Parts: sequence; structure tokens; C-alpha cells
Amino acid sequence: MHLVSYNVNGLRAAKGKGFLDWLEDQDADVVFLQETKAAPLQLPGDLARPYGWKSAFFAAQNPGYSGVGAYWRDDLEPDEVVKGLGVERFDAEGRALMLRFDDLVVWGCYFPNGGRGPERVAFKLDFYDTLLEKIAAQRAAGLRVVVTGDFNVAHRDADLAEPHKHSGRAGALPEERARLDRLAELGLTDVFRHLNPDARDVYTWWSFKTAGRRTNTGWRIDTFWVDPATLSRVDDMEIDADTRMSDHAPIHLFLD
Repeated sequence: MHLVSYNVNGLRAAKGKGFLDWLEDQDADVVFLQETKAAPLQLPGDLARPYGWKSAFFAAQNPGYSGVGAYWRDDLEPDEVVKGLGVERFDAEGRALMLRFDDLVVWGCYFPNGGRGPERVAFKLDFYDTLLEKIAAQRAAGLRVVVTGDFNVAHRDADLAEPHKHSGRAGALPEERARLDRLAELGLTDVFRHLNPDARDVYTWWSFKTAGRRTNTGWRIDTFWVDPATLSRVDDMEIDADTRMSDHAPIHLFLD
């Protein structure tokens, strides 16, 4: 199984940059999207349901904001599709989508940013806590769990450029990083760091404002976390920094 996650920073904008050609070239089974910034009815037909794919979208109530989605191949039908976490204040922002294939649960999430002050940091931490509770219950029920998306947290200093400049800032706060520690306590593993323990200067997001791609001054905030049974089936994980339809890079997980 080939899973992809991509924060597209506006799906309709990405279409104008070649998204549909990119999608068909991936040979992927499931593609999760973040920051779609559109309700399903706002999407043209070729984005809402590309040829050869089925789809699900979960939009924010505020038009042009947030939103997640997923495409899966016509011949790969999920047993369950769940939109949101079941908490209105989170679901109003369209941030979580879950697909279940037999005993494999895959969460595609756009985690809150937290960069607009203490209230949004608290909102972000509560979002993490709610998702962690659901993952704990799923693990206890014997399900395999994959979590992917834009986590909006650099887990370690090695996951961002110039970490000394970001101390005390959202995305690198100790309490935010502690939520990813709790994900590890539930038995999940950051696949990229597992495969590349000593990697440095490898990122998935670069600021447009500071031309971060030009200097490779970025953050690794998009990844896959997987349970032990799924980790044993990992063939590879890739970050496609050469695809530039967004300020994020798409990420790929290959499972046996």
C-alpha cells in the first residue's frame, strides 16, 4: 500500500499548478490532503472526483479556511469513513478524516497552528488530547493505527532549522512536543526519524514569506506515525521536496 499526505495550501490553487497530473503520476492507493480551503460543492468535478478515484472531504465552516480530504483508488474501498473527532469546536474547522481498511485505521489530520496566541495554543493541545484518546481506544481494541498530516509541531530541534530562533514559539513549545511524546507512549513511531535517526536539514515546510526553500530553512512538521505492527511492514518513506505546488512537500509511505 502506498499512502501519501500533502498539505496543498488550497486545493483549487493547486489544480492550477498541475495537481491533477501530479495525482495521477503518484501510483498511490490513498492520498490525504490538508488545507483544502474549499467545501465539496465549491470544487470542480475533476477535483471532487478525479477519474479513477473516490473521495471524501471535510470542510471548515469558515469558507476558504482549513479543511481536509482524501482520495482512494476505485478498487480500494474503505470499510469506514469518519469525518471529524465528534467535538463541535474542532469539527467546525474541518481538521480530521479517518479511513479504516479492515483492521488498519489511517487518520489524516491538519493540526491547529497555535501561532495566534495562548488561546490557540490551548485549542491545539486540546485537539491533540482528543485525538490521542481516540487512538488509545483504537489501539486497545486491537486496531493498527497510522496518523499522518500536518502536525504543526517540530518534535525535536533536529526537525527545524535554527531552533534557537524558535524557542518559546508555537510549533516548538515543550507542551506541544510533549503531545508527540504521548503519541510515542501509545506505541506509535515517527517513521521518518526511525528510518533516518541522524538526518538533519530535511524539512517538509518552508515559509513563502522568507523564501525558505531557497536557503532550505524549514520545519519537518509533516510525517507518518505508525503502530508497531505497521512499522514492521514499512518498506520506505519519502519526502518529495521537489514538488512545489504548496509551501509544504508531499510525503509518501510505502507498506508491504
